[in-house]
Amino acid sequence: MPELPEVETVARGLREALPGRRILDVRLGKTDFIENPAAIEEQLPGKQIRAVKRHGKFLLLELASANTDEAAHELVLLIHLGMTGQIVTCPPEAPVPLHTHVFLALDDGKELRYTDIRRFGSMQLLVDGARAKALQSLGADPLEMTEAQFKAAVGARRARVKALLLDQHVMSGMGNIYTDEALWRARIHPMRIGATLKRDEMARLYRAVRDVLTEAIRLRGSSVSDYVDSKGQRGEFQLRHRVYQRDGKKCFRCGATIRRAIVAGRSSHFCPKCQRAPRKVKA
Repeated sequence: MPELPEVETVARGLREALPGRRILDVRLGKTDFIENPAAIEEQLPGKQIRAVKRHGKFLLLELASANTDEAAHELVLLIHLGMTGQIVTCPPEAPVPLHTHVFLALDDGKELRYTDIRRFGSMQLLVDGARAKALQSLGADPLEMTEAQFKAAVGARRARVKALLLDQHVMSGMGNIYTDEALWRARIHPMRIGATLKRDEMARLYRAVRDVLTEAIRLRGSSVSDYVDSKGQRGEFQLRHRVYQRDGKKCFRCGATIRRAIVAGRSSHFCPKCQRAPRKVKA
């Protein structure tokens, strides 16, 4: 599933291509992942894309009416890429991949296309105050949190640190890849309880989360499955993974064998030597 670095990479690419562009036409294929597809077909044509933003794992296209006589409304197209979603800009004559379900014709002659094999993504049009309501349950962006905010979010809870980092209500944007990688960098076992982390461990984890996300964004994300950026190009951070999906291989740091366990219902990869398990936990 695309996580914060992948969604941010897509957002940055779309920011180069979309602001100022006007949507001329909308064509939809399968719509079971779209909330109220009729509203998208009816309201998007003629709208201008003002800005592209990201909130956690969500993309937001802020729209405005090209007709200055219309009453001003906040209008946002909210997109979640799910597990296999891809959104790209391309010429209309470019080959259309299977499972491409949304086509937005733009006034520069290009198309914005959304492709999703499994259709676990989502798309909805938010009007006026609906944006705040749709995003209100999400936690803060980990790249925007201060160390004190991070400590309050993670260190005050008696839950596995892996579960806390994955919980979108605690912080928005982290997923399995970058949680495993950050915990390895911080030398913290995924089964540790957040409230038991010492001050230096919490500081290491805070820095590790920020560093791994920043580095992954610089390398345009991890292409371990279907992810590509807004130009259809693969990311490179998968070449820097140190534990994720490396079970049975040697730890880059100490040479011990990377192990895999289920933590918080998710597959977790860690080094049993570098990341000591908490007492009474076999891993």
